[in-house]
Amino acid sequence: MPRLIDPGEGDAIGLDELAEALDADPVDVRDEDDFAAQGPLLARLGRNRTFLADLAIAELKTRCSGQSRANAYGPQVFLLRPPNGRYVLRANFWPARADPVVRASGTAAFFYDMPHDHNFPFLTYGYAGPGYWSDYYEYDAAPLAGVPGEPAGLRFVERSRLEPGRLMLYRMRRDVHVQHPPDSFSVSLNILGADPLQPWLEQYRFDVERGAIAEGLTCTGAEALVAIAVHFGGNGIDLADHLMRSHPCDRMRVTAMAGLASAAPSRDAAHDLLARAAGSPSAHVAGHARRRLAMLADLAQSNP
Repeated sequence: MPRLIDPGEGDAIGLDELAEALDADPVDVRDEDDFAAQGPLLARLGRNRTFLADLAIAELKTRCSGQSRANAYGPQVFLLRPPNGRYVLRANFWPARADPVVRASGTAAFFYDMPHDHNFPFLTYGYAGPGYWSDYYEYDAAPLAGVPGEPAGLRFVERSRLEPGRLMLYRMRRDVHVQHPPDSFSVSLNILGADPLQPWLEQYRFDVERGAIAEGLTCTGAEALVAIAVHFGGNGIDLADHLMRSHPCDRMRVTAMAGLASAAPSRDAAHDLLARAAGSPSAHVAGHARRRLAMLADLAQSNP
């Protein structure tokens, strides 16, 4: 489960003081202990019981112009400091299951009941309310190919909640949780660690009943463009072919492979392309190719 951190005894600080302290300390987010050492600073911000309400009122006075301009998250997140290449500061709102917003829009917007990990580390602090519940699991991402249906080796740890004043470090690609709504509306504070490699690291949704990977959740803008470009032919096909053969990220190679197969002039041509990819030395690429070959075979049976 996430690493519990002693929040310390320091006095309350403001948001600017937290940002200044983080800017003055070049933390290595890949070093668990180094990143965890920033936790007591977040706890000191959490002891400031007025800063978030003051920020929210200021935003409302400008019709949320600051959040609309800089916040790439959904309405669940109040962005405290935008990404700067090293960290992100945010507050997360967690409504209860019986609250009107959940009854009206469902749980998906809040990632409730969805088993997932994270492709970045982050510190979290229980700021207000009783805190959301989580079923916590652990796994080792290193030996996995990252193919849907692959056993993930999930190990259940416990169910607990982010109580007020509790400080935790969610470890990148190790901690898995299934979040459940709090008993009443709650708020958490986060320091998210940023890493240049993050867009190319997999984040997964899991099937905890089967103990397997359900799907990959990460997708960059470049991948979306490649998936579109192949259907315009010409340079798009050439580019996708080049990416499938030589891109250093396996996920981009799979994206290019899938795009080329979908744009293939015939089912046989798609089969040949996927069969070649199934022989890739990359377990990720080969596994996805075999999965798509199976899907193609099922399609052939249903639509000869």
